[in-house]
Parts: sequence; structure tokens; C-alpha cells
Amino acid sequence: MTYVEGFVVAVPTANKDAYRRHAADAAPLFREFGVTRMVEAWGDDVPDGKVNDFKGAVQAKADETVVFSWFEYPDKQVRDAANERIMSDPRMQQMGSDMPFDGKRMIVGGFETILDDRGTGATGYVDGFVAPVPDANKDRYRAMAKMASEIFIEHGATRVVENWGDDVPDGKITDYARAAHKKDGETVVFSWVEWPSREARDSGWERVMADERMNPGPEEERPFDARRMIYGGFVPIVEA
Repeated sequence: MTYVEGFVVAVPTANKDAYRRHAADAAPLFREFGVTRMVEAWGDDVPDGKVNDFKGAVQAKADETVVFSWFEYPDKQVRDAANERIMSDPRMQQMGSDMPFDGKRMIVGGFETILDDRGTGATGYVDGFVAPVPDANKDRYRAMAKMASEIFIEHGATRVVENWGDDVPDGKITDYARAAHKKDGETVVFSWVEWPSREARDSGWERVMADERMNPGPEEERPFDARRMIYGGFVPIVEA
């Protein structure tokens, strides 16, 4: 099963082109290390939340934009070997010394893919999500996500991916646990929905929300606390 390294970072908005070049220049190295797909998506429709949100997750400043990105690996073993090479390769050390963003506020973690449903078409827009799910509800969450993914794809999504936290470290300044206000006995989920375009995403969401099958039911019966889910829309600026 695919293994995902997920990232969320705050980038100075003025550094967008520099960030894109930095990521694009690094892509061949990551491919060499075993990454099968790399996506960097620039914040486009990232709302403020009542409890938490993507901006707070990385302590984004007024002049910064949130980036949602990920690496896909064939499995965890390939990812672990890649991380060892990344930490020791002098080419990566050189790139790390010249980053166009504050790496100390980047949140990162390894996730096991528990659902990967695909429609048709290219990716032009991404909805990203981070949520805390009780460990005891993993199977219920996967079943709910499977039902929802079929509806998303029916209404125009090109891919739906759900990833269960596996190697998600605590950070000194920020991390996924704090981003999702994670409690004991919960695991952080990192997920996304891909769409052909922003327009397809907007119209698709209208149809999804009007679909009777998406009725969430009573709050106490849901497999996770949606109030602590953070979400936003992102435009891919690097896909390799």
C-alpha cells in the first residue's frame, strides 16, 4: 500500500516563485530517492476556522501563504530509506541551507494510505484536510470515507486519498497533533481530494453538499469530531 509523507508549511507570499523553483529543483533528487509522486499546492481558498485551521497549524503570518504538499512512496520501507538518504546527501544539505521559508514551522509526518479511489482526468486543484480520529473508530472512519469518496468522484473529483497517521512526530514549535487539537487515543489523518480545476471543485462541492447520501447523521454517531478538522483549497504549483 502507498505510504505518504505529508507536509504543511507557511511560505512568504512574495517567495512563491522562489518556493516553486526550490521544489522543482529538488524533485529529481526525491525521485532518485524513491518518491513516485510529489505535489506542492499553494493556498487559494484557506478559510479561518472557529477552533483551528491551516493558518494556525503553521503559525502563518499575514504576509504568508499556506502550502499543502505530499510525497508518495511505494511503501514505508522505501520512505524510511529515502529519509536516511535525504538526511545524509550533501545535495539536500545544500538545498536545506537556502530554503525560501521557515522550516522550523513546517509540520511533517508519515501516513499509511487507507483509501485511494480514482476517477478520470488530470489534477488542477486540491482540497486538503487534517483531522483527529479516535483509534477505536478507524474502521468506521474508513467506511465513511469510502462512501464519501464514491460521491466525490461521481460529482467530478479525480482522486480521493485518506492516510492514517503512522510516524507523526511531535515538533518543537508546531506539529500535526497541535494542528488537529489531538487528544489521547486519537490519530491524525492527512487526506486530500483532487479535482480537474477550481471551477470543477466549486460546482462539485455544491452537488456533494446537496446529495442526500452525504447526510452526516447525529453528531454523536460520527466517527470523528469534524469541528477539529482543518481544510482548504490549494492550487498545485509543482507536480512531479
